[in-house]
Amino acid sequence: MLTESVNLTGMASSPAALEAFTRLVDIMATLRGPDGCPWDREQTIDTLKPFVIEETYELLEAIDAGDHAAIREELGDFLFEAVFIAQLESEAGHFNIADALVAVGDKLVRRHPHIFARGEGAGALNSSAEVKQRWEEIKAQERSAAGEKPKRLLDGIPGALPALVRADQISRRARSVGFDWPRAVDVVSKMEEEVAEIREVVDKAPKTGPDLTRAEEEVGDLLFAIASLSRKLGVDPETALRKANQKFTRRFTGMEVLVEERGQSMNALSLDELEACWQQVKK
Repeated sequence: MLTESVNLTGMASSPAALEAFTRLVDIMATLRGPDGCPWDREQTIDTLKPFVIEETYELLEAIDAGDHAAIREELGDFLFEAVFIAQLESEAGHFNIADALVAVGDKLVRRHPHIFARGEGAGALNSSAEVKQRWEEIKAQERSAAGEKPKRLLDGIPGALPALVRADQISRRARSVGFDWPRAVDVVSKMEEEVAEIREVVDKAPKTGPDLTRAEEEVGDLLFAIASLSRKLGVDPETALRKANQKFTRRFTGMEVLVEERGQSMNALSLDELEACWQQVKK
């Protein structure tokens, strides 16, 4: 049993949480057992990767919607994927879910000396910026103690992140050493510069054909600048784009319904007629 293999100090104050988590771990072990579910028994870490991504985005969607019942359900599914992966690792003899929980708990305590080591010369931290700086210093100390080579500033940003999220992380790292536009309006000027370069590509396309290599490069530069502007404005670019997608989907679906109620087909309408429907839905 999980409770016999690790002292979950943080959970001890909530017996219901400990009992529920232990039950989930036991259910997962049963599903993977000799008499368990054929589908669950066939899974590998690689086959679970799409589900990890899917559950992550379903949880984000529930958070964006402010739907607390959905957040509860999706958070459970999210935790289930973690337990599933830990079960596979345990079967392979690498580690179990308790080891993972102990590791993250130890890391949090170690990287928050201003909270857990008070009175031991840890020093008070009075702002989130100071906390983040101390966090990075402790991470560097840990790598040094483990004999790892010092990492470059942009090392460690997962390549599997959505590109917009990774652009945001890269620009934040660059900002930490002062490599950043002084003002948000300066980023807007950079975006205008990138738009002008994209316009140049578009203007040349009818004459010479589309230069896909340059078009990709210029669009990428514009998107990176947009991610930087989002950061300067305190906006999460991935969240902003998700909400824009949701808004467009909502309005486009409303336009479809409007056209159907008129007994018409969207394919039969001109662009001007579709635009008029779009404006009506917006109102």
